[in-house]
Amino acid sequence: MNQRSIADIIPLSNWWPGKEKPFLISGPCSVETEEQLLSTARQLAATGGVHLFRGGIWKPRTRPDSFEGVGEAGIEWMVNVKKETGLPIATEVASAHHVELCLNAGFDVLWIGSRTTVNPFSVQEIADALQGSDIPVIVKNPVNPDLQLWIGAIERLQRAGIRKIIAMHRGFSFFGKTIYRNKPMWEIPIGLKTLFPSLEIFCDPSHICGRRDLLAKVAQQALDLGMSGLMIESHISPDKAWSDARQQITPENLLTLINSLHVRTKFPKGENELALLRSEIDRTDEDILHLIAQRMKLAEEIGWYKKENNVMILQIERWSEIRNTRTEWAKKLGLTPAFMKVYLDALHAESIRRQTHIMNEADSKENKPERDII
Repeated sequence: MNQRSIADIIPLSNWWPGKEKPFLISGPCSVETEEQLLSTARQLAATGGVHLFRGGIWKPRTRPDSFEGVGEAGIEWMVNVKKETGLPIATEVASAHHVELCLNAGFDVLWIGSRTTVNPFSVQEIADALQGSDIPVIVKNPVNPDLQLWIGAIERLQRAGIRKIIAMHRGFSFFGKTIYRNKPMWEIPIGLKTLFPSLEIFCDPSHICGRRDLLAKVAQQALDLGMSGLMIESHISPDKAWSDARQQITPENLLTLINSLHVRTKFPKGENELALLRSEIDRTDEDILHLIAQRMKLAEEIGWYKKENNVMILQIERWSEIRNTRTEWAKKLGLTPAFMKVYLDALHAESIRRQTHIMNEADSKENKPERDII
């Protein structure tokens, strides 16, 4: 997606004006019955804080025996929600047939789920079906942490003429221990925003958390990172929900959650103080980079020593010593083991790369540079 195409995206404020931030999308994970849907929608409308009502008509589930949605019957129920409450309506689409049915029914917003975003063929089918329409589309991140897949899905919609696009961060599948249903990996949506600053990014704390007690924390973190909208699942009776019961909350609890959030300003009142602090960070970063460059020169000198004395590059005992001692030093300085692992792994990988290059050079001392004391 180039800068020209991003410029073609119409800002949210232009097609949904007058809505304060955060933009709030809420409703049940699944459309179950008409009464469940209308009861939830009435209470959400009464809060005065919900901008868009969501409901899953078709549910892509991992296991075939899971509830996969009521299907087309839910379309009329969603339309009735719009008629009775005045709330605009949105649902997930995963095929051209879904798109056609929703466009004909008058849905206000559609979204592409993470299981669909991961498949370029499916996204292209949806994009082709949307061609010629003016409906806004939300694109959730793919289930796996692949920024290019996310960008690619947005590009396909743009090429189909869709200009009202929002990216939705809902976390990523993760094989390992985590308190979340889907690990946030905030660096990926931050990377998307860094590449395309004009692209609006929302957050789906429900699917990140997978449990209601974590929702407020994740929602606040999303706002602190500059995300301008939230999708939080709400159900009239969450514990009786047919899907994802643990992550849904009542409309009353949703209102409490939203009122607890703090919306940060983009530009602080004390800009001069912030400028001074940023200037100090710039100087510190420059010092750090000089020290890293010095460390790499030492690693290269060790590489030459290993080459000349026929010593293996990888020294496991030494690498273990470095990891253990540096991690302990870091703890005393308030740095986390997780940060140090990333930092040390990067340093070690670059040192190995440089020493491997030295080993592969022609056997000549003429290639060895003079030591440069920094």
